[in-house]
Amino acid sequence: MKLRPAVATDVEAIAQIMGNWCEETPYIPALHTKQEDQAFISRVVATQDVLVADDDGVQGFIARTGSDIHQLYVAPGVRGRGIGRALLDEMKSRNDMLALWCFQANIRARRFYERHDFHPERFTDGAGNEEHLPDVRYVWSMTK
Repeated sequence: MKLRPAVATDVEAIAQIMGNWCEETPYIPALHTKQEDQAFISRVVATQDVLVADDDGVQGFIARTGSDIHQLYVAPGVRGRGIGRALLDEMKSRNDMLALWCFQANIRARRFYERHDFHPERFTDGAGNEEHLPDVRYVWSMTK
């Protein structure tokens, strides 16, 4: 598996990975079409630091701006194989501090982040996110 910067030709695969997660997660409301997801990911790839895990095709991706991670998704068939960890570790190597939002209901992701030394900083009722779902702000710092 190779980690590399995302390029425009990765947009469809990245949007599919994100869309698959949304479709298979019962508490996520269906808010966007596949075309809207692709347009969104196209903007993300053009404006953020986006890495993909490539193993004969995109297997996962992570996107950040500065110290804020905005997305981290892994394709359904390859979860649990260290792809998310590799993407996160690469972003950690580029920053002294990282932060991200995670839905409180996403227990699997919360356990993942906590195993990787992220600590909950703030819990909300979800009024500030598009899905209106309670979330939690996680922070990782090299100095902790």
